[in-house]
Amino acid sequence: MASQSPVIQTYDDKHIQTLSDVEHIRKRTGMYIGRTSDGSQYEDGIYILLKEVLDNAVDEFIMGFGKKVEISLDYNSGQVMVRDYGRGIPLGKVVDCVSRKNTGGKFNDDVFQFSVGMNGVGTKAVNALSADFEVRSFRDGEFSEAFFKKGELVSQKRGRCAKPERNGTLVRFTPDDGIFKKFQFREEHVARRLRMYAYLNAGLVLEVNGERVVSENGLLDLIHDEAQFEKLYAPFHYRSKTLELVFTHTNRFSEDYYSFVNGQFTNDGGVHLSA
Repeated sequence: MASQSPVIQTYDDKHIQTLSDVEHIRKRTGMYIGRTSDGSQYEDGIYILLKEVLDNAVDEFIMGFGKKVEISLDYNSGQVMVRDYGRGIPLGKVVDCVSRKNTGGKFNDDVFQFSVGMNGVGTKAVNALSADFEVRSFRDGEFSEAFFKKGELVSQKRGRCAKPERNGTLVRFTPDDGIFKKFQFREEHVARRLRMYAYLNAGLVLEVNGERVVSENGLLDLIHDEAQFEKLYAPFHYRSKTLELVFTHTNRFSEDYYSFVNGQFTNDGGVHLSA
């Protein structure tokens, strides 16, 4: 039987596309937040959206501004609100910081010597992948706010605060159910992610739906919580400005590791762990 000749497709100028930032994020979602699954797994994309917003709040804490982050999460609708009490996004750059890729303050070592997120994409991806996205920055009695739908700017406003507001940033978003099919935040996955933030940032108070998550002893608390009564001796604990290490032995037949790099819990390990 003679083989059929392959169909030759025409490939010319009209096949070349240039996508906007929003279009690229929505079309190639996996490049930015991984899986667009329903939220049943810890690594699913809706938790990455939450992480990207929290990273900015944690960065403010790392730089010495704002010891508390308030989180409101509606497990039925999927709407998330994060309010930090850091410095607040510079008022003239609020829209750019949440909508233009490669835009942010973390490329400047003078204002962020240490930061969790550094790629200038984080909240832009959250914005583009949300049905509704709202950002509001408060600085010294003034505010700047913007509202988006699926990454497209709907309205923006700047002015004086009608009532006293502490400096900081508020972000509210709802993941787009056209991308995250039948999604639902699982309380256990959110709680675990927040505990990891707390262990890595001793003294940071994360308040989710009114419940406080805080660790005063950092990774030492992680070992105490995970090993509990199985420890054979008091854990060895070392902490410096850029490195923290704690370990102990137990009577288990297996080994458990918890590794963190650049403020992130790296649950899949990596060369930092193997080294």
